[in-house]
Amino acid sequence: MSFYTWGDYVPVAERRRQAQQTLTKLRKQGQSVAPVTIEGRKIAKTFWGQSWCTNLERYSDYAYRLPRGRSYVRNGFVVDLQIAKGKITARVSGSDLYNIKIAIAPVKAAGWKAICRDCAGAIDSLVELLQGRLAKGVMDRVCREGDGLFPSPEEIKLSCSCPDWAGMCKHVAAALYGVGARLDEKPRLLFVLRGVDESELLAGAGQDLALTSPAVGTAKVLDDSDVGALFGLDMAEPANSDAAIPAAAKKPQRSETRKAVEKPAGKKMLATKKSRSPRATRTKSRHEQTMPVSARKERAQRPPGRDSG
Repeated sequence: MSFYTWGDYVPVAERRRQAQQTLTKLRKQGQSVAPVTIEGRKIAKTFWGQSWCTNLERYSDYAYRLPRGRSYVRNGFVVDLQIAKGKITARVSGSDLYNIKIAIAPVKAAGWKAICRDCAGAIDSLVELLQGRLAKGVMDRVCREGDGLFPSPEEIKLSCSCPDWAGMCKHVAAALYGVGARLDEKPRLLFVLRGVDESELLAGAGQDLALTSPAVGTAKVLDDSDVGALFGLDMAEPANSDAAIPAAAKKPQRSETRKAVEKPAGKKMLATKKSRSPRATRTKSRHEQTMPVSARKERAQRPPGRDSG
């Protein structure tokens, strides 16, 4: 902290004008600045931004300075905010332009491994993770007080160029709230700030899922009729389907062939057998029936082809 005294009181409207002038001046000098712009009264609107602010407000060490910090960030006094691995730098406009430096310790290796282990198999997509759309239990574990991703007061070192002797001045509080607003836009910056790779959470999930996911070959595949019913389409028959084969060229099934052969064949054979069997004894004429026995014998002994008369 600096040891000079506070300047004269400056109304809020004048401070806003000064903040805009400062921002314009920095840009003209070619400096890359990233101001924090708040629309409405709500500082953070997404899961990660709101979780950061909630974690900030749970520490009693910061409670008495936070309201002024909220007012500063809402009024656009944070004209520049940069987030990198293990550090936050900001410039806040007040009675003067103040430089803020915040050092944040990285997540301990054992703590990060514990988070990855506890979330293994529950995170399928980095998009869902960064948008905060995972199961409540998973997000509660990532954001848990003490051993989650958010820093505790012991892991934060604060510095501001203003003359305030307090551990957290209103300018630092404004910068910390600005981080919550920035996480709305770029939630990945939280992992950058804590020095961890968010893809390791997904890698742990992939290792766990590989043991339980079914093989690709066992996946259910819809046939054409199912696809047609699903989308309301008339699906064309494939070239090698039964519909494309002429009826005469279709090979009957074995059971159908046996039935077709055995039944008609049986009837036909029976008819043939009847036709080839010896004809019934010829009925004798009335003349032969009245012929004497001797005459019949004589007639039977005649050579064939001779007429009786």
